[in-house]
Amino acid sequence: MKVNRRLHLWMAVLFVFLTFLDQLTKKIVSMYLIGNDIEIIPNLLELHYLENKGAAWGIFQNGTWILGCFSLIILGVIVFAYTKVPQDKRFNFLRFILCLLAAGALGNCIDRFWHGYVIDFIYVSAINFPVFNVADCYVTVAAGLLIYAFTFRYKNDFEKEEKE
Repeated sequence: MKVNRRLHLWMAVLFVFLTFLDQLTKKIVSMYLIGNDIEIIPNLLELHYLENKGAAWGIFQNGTWILGCFSLIILGVIVFAYTKVPQDKRFNFLRFILCLLAAGALGNCIDRFWHGYVIDFIYVSAINFPVFNVADCYVTVAAGLLIYAFTFRYKNDFEKEEKE
């Protein structure tokens, strides 16, 4: 099947844009938010600057290099998976999901290697959820979309393979 170069170019542009957006939000936050929490929705949502030297929920504290290297490996796996996605048009949704995952992985990876920590700033105070950032949102949304995609959208593709 013919490779759609235009689609791959758009996915590359989207990847760069999403990564840039993540880094831009972190730059703005680091310029204006340190020591100045902002309550967006009272008792629900705040902007709160945090330097996270670990992973989610503060695990692996001071594991910056290990987590950074792990992020690079994951990014490599995502790129490899992207190259293996069938060229069929109906798999464009999967390409988009992988693009989101890659942008999230790279966004936090840049932080780890550049700053020695990940800049987190979105805090859902109503449930005392760990502080997170835009890259984390990409990864979370992509994970949810992957579950949806393989449970519903591409389910028949795997059932066909099992029968063959």
